[in-house]
Amino acid sequence: QVQLVESGGGLVQAGESLRLSCAASGSVAMIDVMGWYRQAPGNQRELVATISRSGSTNYADSVKGRFTISRDNAKSTVYLQMNSLKPEDTDVYCCKAMSRFGRFVYWGQGTQVTVST
Repeated sequence: QVQLVESGGGLVQAGESLRLSCAASGSVAMIDVMGWYRQAPGNQRELVATISRSGSTNYADSVKGRFTISRDNAKSTVYLQMNSLKPEDTDVYCCKAMSRFGRFVYWGQGTQVTVST
């Protein structure tokens, strides 16, 4: 089992920055890919960014150039640096951890990000 705890969400104005953190605990050795997804009420959860244990990254087109995902394997923590935030970035951001080949998938509770105009 893996437990994920997110932090760092909040209310900011358009153009400002936030940094999200997601700390994993439990059977962290099994984790391969970690990532961030976001979901507005009534909408499907969508990928924001992912990072593998080796550091390979993947971003949604809507956040490329503005968001940066990073990972500290020693701390079992993944970060999402969000710059130049826009009102359309307002969502609940959830952390995901996946074992190799996707055999096990774990989700955090989510953290609210609200960007005002």
